[in-house]
Amino acid sequence: MSGSRSLSSGLRALQPEAFGADPSGERMARIRRSPYFKDGVFQNPGGPSRTRPSGSPLDFAKKYFDKDSRSRRAPKGTIPVHPTTLADLAEPPATGLRLTWTGHSSVLAEIDGQRVLFDPVWGERCSPFAFAGPKRLHPVPLPVAALGPVDVVVISHDHYDHLDLPTIKALAGTDTLFAVPLGVGAHLEHWGVPAERVRELDWHEATQVGGLTLTATPARHFCGRGLRNTQHTLWASWVVAGERHRIFHSGDTGYFEGFRDIGADYGPFDATMIQIGAYSDFWPDIHMTPDEGMRAHLDLQGGEPGGVMIPIHWGTFNLAPHAWAEPGAWTMDAAEKAGQAAAFPRPGEPFEPAGKLPVEPWWEAVSAPLDRPWRDAGGTARTGAAAQDDLDRAGGR
Repeated sequence: MSGSRSLSSGLRALQPEAFGADPSGERMARIRRSPYFKDGVFQNPGGPSRTRPSGSPLDFAKKYFDKDSRSRRAPKGTIPVHPTTLADLAEPPATGLRLTWTGHSSVLAEIDGQRVLFDPVWGERCSPFAFAGPKRLHPVPLPVAALGPVDVVVISHDHYDHLDLPTIKALAGTDTLFAVPLGVGAHLEHWGVPAERVRELDWHEATQVGGLTLTATPARHFCGRGLRNTQHTLWASWVVAGERHRIFHSGDTGYFEGFRDIGADYGPFDATMIQIGAYSDFWPDIHMTPDEGMRAHLDLQGGEPGGVMIPIHWGTFNLAPHAWAEPGAWTMDAAEKAGQAAAFPRPGEPFEPAGKLPVEPWWEAVSAPLDRPWRDAGGTARTGAAAQDDLDRAGGR
């Protein structure tokens, strides 16, 4: 028995530091008390979801490694990154709310005098290894240190493209707080973040940071960083509410009816940051298509257009079989179809949702031609049942 424990300890010592740490002790006891933890794992809203690719591995490999498909999954030229400077962020936002998407799901939100950094990933790869794994398709717009002081870092879940070891280590040396779902604090403390700077929340629990209320809300996804996926860390979307403004960050999630409840309980929102990339028919339960992302935004707003929708989780890493620019282009079409305001900033481009929105399709200059299944020959977005039929035939739902 002791030999087995020694072997186990030795194997843990050989694991990459980026694997993090499993919850234990009182943290694990708190996880077991969660109403969303059952049969040894966290449960998704809306019932069980497929967290592994459906279909045969051969079918997936054929699609993922198809020569034409591979060429479309990367830009044809240099992605136009906005060279964010301290001057861009030095003056407070005139309207009280400014957002800066730095790529993938990373967003700096300046809201009612506070600064919130969502899912910061500044690493070169979203992987436990420096030599392998999905590599950035564009440089970070500015160094982490150039962001200036951050009041709170918000993490949606512990996957590598949302919880990045080198970025967390850089932020651990500051005095920022961290708001994370249950269990994720074990990773942060393992990497040097003091326990007193970690706020660890279950769904519908809230914490105060200055004048802001941060609430962890449900999402439909999964977790895991190591060789074993124990499902012992929670995943979440997040509501951040200040005195004048409310914003929502979806994290990673499949579409589910609970967006309506989140909107009813915490909305409506001045801006939503919605995951619309890395979708596939092979994993429809855990990521949203652009059409589903727009549907989620409308649910959050009470069923009608309102606020500003910002697409996230696209453009920076190659994580799915779809074309590189497809999420941006299809979200633009979905926004036009719904009559919904949406912003499409270049990585690093600050904007205020109540001001002039960035709406130029900047990806077109560096993208291969894209399928636009719900547009007619004249370039006009088709609407209603005809548009939905086109989406279904194209695999967009």
